[in-house]
Amino acid sequence: MKVDILAFGAHPDDVELGCGATLAKEISLGKKAGIIDLTRGELGTRGSAEIREAEAKKAAEILKVEFRINLGFSDGFFVNDLKHQMEIIKVIRKYKPQVVLCNAISDRHIDHAKGSKLVSDACFLSGLRKIVTEDDGVQQKEWRPKQVYHYIQWQNLKPDFVVEVNDFIQTKLDAVMAYKSQFYDPNSEEPVSPIATRNFLESITYRARDLGRLIGAEYGEGFTAEREIAVVSLDKLI
Repeated sequence: MKVDILAFGAHPDDVELGCGATLAKEISLGKKAGIIDLTRGELGTRGSAEIREAEAKKAAEILKVEFRINLGFSDGFFVNDLKHQMEIIKVIRKYKPQVVLCNAISDRHIDHAKGSKLVSDACFLSGLRKIVTEDDGVQQKEWRPKQVYHYIQWQNLKPDFVVEVNDFIQTKLDAVMAYKSQFYDPNSEEPVSPIATRNFLESITYRARDLGRLIGAEYGEGFTAEREIAVVSLDKLI
């Protein structure tokens, strides 16, 4: 199955938090999209890998993606090396996305920057025909996505562009809250983590409002790009 957009996250819930509204918007416009989680989030303070797996499935249904796959890398300890790059290259060549969305280039959690660079490097390497990979015994052809964009996570990075997501903020919030084990719940007896506070939960909306403010919209999601943004026509800008 070929998709238009492939969204990667170091952990289940990264994609929802970073670009959930944008993904939902693109899907509503007829694009096909899939999600690849690098790890199961097994080192998370709250819940368990098994709980997050069920939550991730529910979130994927809310976003209406074509598929969601977990590569099972080691949470906290995966590295940007040949073994991990090859696994991602296989996925990119299998689904042939035009656009890849991935983790923030710099962030509080060490896996986010690591995952960002790992996916970005694999996107480049995937276009080299002398790197040989197979899928179900069939040799894959080289494929390089046209664009690699990085969503913004904990740190307030300066975006290179902002997507207007006015009609899709609720879908994002619903997908995020599918991870009930991870976020603020006044009745939970689990330890408090940085993302399990009321402040963080509210920040999802007020960050989207602030990014929207920058482009004259109600809500927005910001991204950084690896190369200059090309504009086809001046009248397509908001």
